[in-house]
Amino acid sequence: MHHFAYKNGRLHAEGIDLHRIADEVGTPAYVYSTATFERHFKVFATAFQGLDALICYAVKANSNQAILTTLANLGAGADVVSIGELKRALKAGIPGERIVFSGVGKREDEMRFALEHNIHQFNVEGEEELGVLNQVALSSGVKAPISLRINPDVDAQTHAKISTGKAENKFGIPWSRARDIYTRAGQMEGIDVIGVDVHIGSQLTALEPFRAAFAKVLELVKLLRTDGHNIRRIDLGGGLGIPYEAGKPAPPSPSDYGAMIAEVVGDMEAQLILEPGRLIAGNAGILLSRVLYTKAGEDRNFLILDAAMNDLLRPAMYEAHHEIIPVDEASGEKTVYDVVGPVCETGDIFTKDRPLPTTKPGDLVAILSAGAYGAVMASTYNSRPLIPEILVKNDEYAIIRARMSEDTLIDLDRTPHWLDNKA
Repeated sequence: MHHFAYKNGRLHAEGIDLHRIADEVGTPAYVYSTATFERHFKVFATAFQGLDALICYAVKANSNQAILTTLANLGAGADVVSIGELKRALKAGIPGERIVFSGVGKREDEMRFALEHNIHQFNVEGEEELGVLNQVALSSGVKAPISLRINPDVDAQTHAKISTGKAENKFGIPWSRARDIYTRAGQMEGIDVIGVDVHIGSQLTALEPFRAAFAKVLELVKLLRTDGHNIRRIDLGGGLGIPYEAGKPAPPSPSDYGAMIAEVVGDMEAQLILEPGRLIAGNAGILLSRVLYTKAGEDRNFLILDAAMNDLLRPAMYEAHHEIIPVDEASGEKTVYDVVGPVCETGDIFTKDRPLPTTKPGDLVAILSAGAYGAVMASTYNSRPLIPEILVKNDEYAIIRARMSEDTLIDLDRTPHWLDNKA
């Protein structure tokens, strides 16, 4: 469920007419719904009532400070993958004891900063990383709480670029070596072995891959406890999908997901850590765009928007589907369009062969389900400045990231002294 709906023939974000945002802020722009963020977090958290569970929002999905603060106020923790995301979470009011540090390439300075802020745990992804973290912890005079991320070699049945739990993926420690590396970790003076971590991918639309991975984790936890390790946390990652395409079966609900987890690992006497990102943010945001031109090609019609692949990369990168709807409600004639942007790439395309209400230049459209992996993946390709982000609450809105100007973007460049005063 989201809070974008037609009222009196115009699409609104909660109580705000999207025409108003287009007129006052301009397009393209990301528009988010506070009510949707809050509802999604509460629904997910409710699915784990009765369990010792820490919900750590995956900051990579949408890292705007206003979003993080909204979730922090609801008691969310954070799953971070860089020192930048860690600093964002801390600044938003998420305490270190509710922060998990994941990712395959942690630097020494990132480890040290995280230790200084007493984070909940590190999810360690390799032997060399484990050794470096041990040395950083010893030099800091503390012990680093760790879970090892285990690669269970389970096919998540999702897009190849967001599958993370197969043996061929770069993530995690091979299943066959897990016990040996836990033994090594347990012998390190700067390491406190506290848990097991698994994450098999993103946008999963079935529970069975989760169940298979979690069953293997359960087996490993029992073996590690037999080996003498005090495993008291089980990090199950994130990855539950959201509905992107109208008319397609919906992914499992958070309540079904929570019930499955309770069935598989709920009696393990361990804190469960969950790391939803897309599930919280995806349908809480849209990309608002204006039609620049329509164009008749040799065998197709093009709808050219002022938004482009540098603003929303997912369709170009993942062949991802996003519903596209007019801001002015329409029920009449439809035309089959390729919806594209102005970037000088054939891949700058939001959809192909999509029947949409017949549209003219100047019309506004909303690209739905753009709250996750939209603004955070944006770039300035073609010297197109980053676009604004807007947060709506009831009948108010705030600009939570201003539109970058072309001059600001250009002024980030520095010209070396030997080019000074050259034409």
